[in-house]
Amino acid sequence: MSQLEMKKDQSMVLQKQMIASHFERLEQAPETKEPVVYTFVPGNLTELIRSFGCLPVLPEINALQSGMRGKSRAYIREAERHGHSEDVCTYVKCDVGMMKSGNIGPTGTRLPKPDLLLLSYTGCYTFMKWFELLREEYDCPTVFLHVPYQGDGVLEPQHRAYVIKQLKEKLIPMLEQISGKEFDEEALAQRLAWSSQAEDDLVAVLEAAKNSPSPIDSYFGGVYYVGPIFSAFRGTAEGAEYYKLLRAEVEARVAAGQGPETPSGRLDEQRFRLVVEGPPNWTHFREFWKMFSDEGACVVASTYTKVGGTYERGFRHDPKDPLGTLADYCGGCYTNLNLPDRVQMLCDYVTEYAADGFLINSVKSCNSFSAGQLVILQEVEKRTGIPGGFIETDLVDPRYFSPANIKNRLESYFQMLAARKAVA
Repeated sequence: MSQLEMKKDQSMVLQKQMIASHFERLEQAPETKEPVVYTFVPGNLTELIRSFGCLPVLPEINALQSGMRGKSRAYIREAERHGHSEDVCTYVKCDVGMMKSGNIGPTGTRLPKPDLLLLSYTGCYTFMKWFELLREEYDCPTVFLHVPYQGDGVLEPQHRAYVIKQLKEKLIPMLEQISGKEFDEEALAQRLAWSSQAEDDLVAVLEAAKNSPSPIDSYFGGVYYVGPIFSAFRGTAEGAEYYKLLRAEVEARVAAGQGPETPSGRLDEQRFRLVVEGPPNWTHFREFWKMFSDEGACVVASTYTKVGGTYERGFRHDPKDPLGTLADYCGGCYTNLNLPDRVQMLCDYVTEYAADGFLINSVKSCNSFSAGQLVILQEVEKRTGIPGGFIETDLVDPRYFSPANIKNRLESYFQMLAARKAVA
């Protein structure tokens, strides 16, 4: 086993099979006539999409998987050859470059053209411009579901009603049109029940990190844990089964007093417990992770694993209120929270997960996450008394990952944490 390989849990193997099967189904969609809906992770309405027999495609998931498979560099260059600036979100450029290169997905199968572009707007302005580009390319119907920003930290009743009205009057009629099927509230309710079951199990997995040693890494390992629920498998029976299996694996590690598998081996001896803000880098994912695991650093909580839902705060999709619960879900996504709410979430993580440090990975081309991060750093340090760290990478552009620079910063930060613990 090479130094960047790691032992795979059964759930990781199952997830890989699920993803491969989904992409094969997408490739066959032009023949099977299954409608295809392109949408995004934050605030995605997978249960509603699937209740009409449609297949979801998530462009930013395609981009990050292309980054992990070493394909994003060529796609980004292709997009820049078509006039896209270096400062544009690299998810966008990767997706556009992939589209211009034949629209071959990260697993090697061809992606079908969308029958509908569904933008559930939850705080990222770039998504709007991204879908404008796709609309020009594919010339297909587009629905813009506007989700009000939680300026005061809550989704007000009138905001909730506004989202429900859009679902009823704009989105559902369009899904009926492209699928040829009438809205079936019972079918949607069943999918929401599967979602709720999966969300229960995911929360149990993430909160298992309160144990010492933590049985999971909630940032790097968390990427795998949230993959199905953030993408095409929330609201499916196979998604619910996946999270049942994952929870059993994690609970077995807790019972055995074991840490997670990492690129450095199983991390039972954990020197540092960290909370991390910001998305990870995908082009050097395992190398990045190894910089942490080599130092015995385990991430016990992260904000990235909340992009597709803040379930540990108590939200569950409610089958008894199908459209209302979809509105609540969209409004509560991490990117739709205001800055004070994000700061409080991080402070709660530091306390509840007994963290030694708080680290920000600021992503060059992701304004949605990066805006306000220095203020977040100062506030979390002030309120919790633990030292913060700050590094910079990018999502899927390998030109903005400097291994030596990042490793030096992390080593200095861990040395400071070690000295602080020694004094304590």
